[in-house]
Amino acid sequence: MAEEIERKPAVYICTGCEIAGAIDIDALVKVSETECKVPICRTHECLCSEEGAALIKKDIADEGINGVVISGCSSRINTDVFNFGPDIYVDRVPMREFVTWCHEPNDEDTQMLAEDYVRMAAVRAQNAAPPSGFEEEVGKRILVVGGGIAGLNAALCTSEAGYDTVLVEKEGALGGWASRFSKAFPKKPPYRDLQETGVDDLVARVTGNDKIKVYTSSTIGEISGQPGQFDVTVNNGSGSSQERIGAIVLASGWRPYKAENLSHLGYGTCKNVVTNLDVEKMAREDTFVRPSDGQPVKSVAFIQCAGSRDQDHLPYCSGVCCRVSLKQAKYIREKYPDSKVYILYKDLRSPGQYELFYAQVQEDEGIFLTKGEVAEVKEEADGKVTVALDDTLLGESIEVTADMVVLASGMVPTTKVDEADEPAEGGEEAAEAADSSGGASDEKDEDKDEGASADAGAGILNLTYRLGTDLPNLKYGFPDSHFICFPYETRRTGIYAAGAVRAPMDMAQSLSDARGAAMKAVQCVEMLSRGEAVHPRSGDISYPDFLLQRCTQCKRCTEECPFGTLNEDEKGTPLVNLLRCRRCGICTGSCPERIISFTNHSVQMTSKVIKSIEVPDEEEEKPRILVFVCENDALPAFEMAAMKRLKYSSMVRIIPLRCLGNINIIWIADSLSAGFDAVMLFGCKHGDDYQCHYVKGSELADYRMGNVQEKLKQLVLEEERVRIYELAIDEYDKVPKLIDDYVEEIEEIGPNPYKGF
Repeated sequence: MAEEIERKPAVYICTGCEIAGAIDIDALVKVSETECKVPICRTHECLCSEEGAALIKKDIADEGINGVVISGCSSRINTDVFNFGPDIYVDRVPMREFVTWCHEPNDEDTQMLAEDYVRMAAVRAQNAAPPSGFEEEVGKRILVVGGGIAGLNAALCTSEAGYDTVLVEKEGALGGWASRFSKAFPKKPPYRDLQETGVDDLVARVTGNDKIKVYTSSTIGEISGQPGQFDVTVNNGSGSSQERIGAIVLASGWRPYKAENLSHLGYGTCKNVVTNLDVEKMAREDTFVRPSDGQPVKSVAFIQCAGSRDQDHLPYCSGVCCRVSLKQAKYIREKYPDSKVYILYKDLRSPGQYELFYAQVQEDEGIFLTKGEVAEVKEEADGKVTVALDDTLLGESIEVTADMVVLASGMVPTTKVDEADEPAEGGEEAAEAADSSGGASDEKDEDKDEGASADAGAGILNLTYRLGTDLPNLKYGFPDSHFICFPYETRRTGIYAAGAVRAPMDMAQSLSDARGAAMKAVQCVEMLSRGEAVHPRSGDISYPDFLLQRCTQCKRCTEECPFGTLNEDEKGTPLVNLLRCRRCGICTGSCPERIISFTNHSVQMTSKVIKSIEVPDEEEEKPRILVFVCENDALPAFEMAAMKRLKYSSMVRIIPLRCLGNINIIWIADSLSAGFDAVMLFGCKHGDDYQCHYVKGSELADYRMGNVQEKLKQLVLEEERVRIYELAIDEYDKVPKLIDDYVEEIEEIGPNPYKGF
């Protein structure tokens, strides 16, 4: 905790941006000086100007001001102007966005709203301290797990940025899948001709780089500690080695969907049905022959989406299979110009510049593309294979007979653990070789991350985290992350996913992906060295403080933290790893004893803010509704509504939160006990397509609503007095109706019976 010092706040009220024309500025000054007893309150027509900022700096220097309240524009703008150093607490009142732009000017209710926001900010400034920061010595070496295209490029990126890098590959040689491919589809203009994979050059650059330490035939035995202080055990044939690591890039890649699961497409039942990986092997050997008799093929049929886009197998699109089949069709036609190749597809996907490659393949008169659903695959007496298709473009069923059928099998991330999907032992050597996992973990179910897939335990990273040994996965096995805003991030701070382990992608995409993840790892260690948070509160130097003397070992904080910040001892007492923390405040919302606080944000502080708001008596017929909004999506939506001058009821008072999961039930109880007629909670969308910046925050808030309903029953209040909403950042146009409809509903229900007590 920061050293206790006397708080001396000052309030600065900007009169520009239409503020002075909408509210009584003198009344705001009076509230600040008399009610809030703020020693200094000044007004200025443009606080964000050089002159306005100088006014504040002068008071800091001459008057000893250590808390600054700026009533003007949103805290999301002019952050550099109003940064007065780490020792000065700054609170921003968005008077423009929350009052003047979205409410009637020179109106009694608008004035009351403005005065309440000043009271709220003054209370925060009187009770908050600037973040004290938490700096520890951190290591800046980067660990890359996986030596395929993504891993090699990530290692090169971090090393070329000046960082020592450790690369660990399970196999005896670097290169991954790319070293097993004959050619790659085009990656540069005019996007028509096949290219070399380029993997040999990457391997040479990595092995020749003095800043990259390479382990082959090695696995991760254990990773303990926290970002900047990861202690990594690397196991290899000669024993084990210890490495101190700052951040990690997981690039362990993919494996093919188990072809034995595709018997309905002829695999294992028809001798001449093979996979696209078998075709790559044939291409490397420069011969395309039937497995049954070794005779050159004169006709080949490719079945697309073999195991992909199928609810019984892989529900998702594997991303690259269409282009792989186009590439392999060219292999066969170049080797045997008289051959015929059929590509049987549901939809053919060749995004972006690859459309040019697709068009070039269509020019080949020996390649036939046919849309349809595979109805049957059967073997003929001569070993040929017949594929029956329904739902074709012609509207009738057709049959295609070929010497050999190739299944364009899907991609499965190495993080997925599912016995049904594992390559058969000895059946697909390439798949076994490419799988960078070290075997499934036998972790107990109760130790798994709540909400994470049951597959979270592939044994790749072997983390010593209370919530599991590996990264929490999405339901398809890919590491969980906010794919919209933070594509490389995972739910383990300082660990970033790159390449096909993150999502199905081709080699060109993997190269780009690796650069992004590598730079995220570099950013992480640099910010950690300054005691700063990574996304989404980038640069935040606050840290939670735990008053463990009052801890009841309920384990809610350890279970509900989405990022595995907390381990626990044998009694269940939290063991804090502060460098894993992302400052979301979900732990403060989870703790029933309210023992978790930040110097600039705490349960007690917000309770005082709630009590500072004036609640009119019942006779005045002015309901008061408290609105808690997530600062990541809901708050910007409210501010965009203001920018559009969309007006809504002035009966609401808004309190931004770091995340809706930050909400503590005591705040709702305090609000209703203080006479507020209702409480609204606005958070991000949750579920499979969640938009919560902290992954589980809005979902946890929704879950806690069950406890809220119990609290309402205890207070003998209607359930309708607390309502939770999901609001996306682009749904600003919904704000006025949501607010006004709820205010109208509460007016019909009637005033809170606790009003006036």
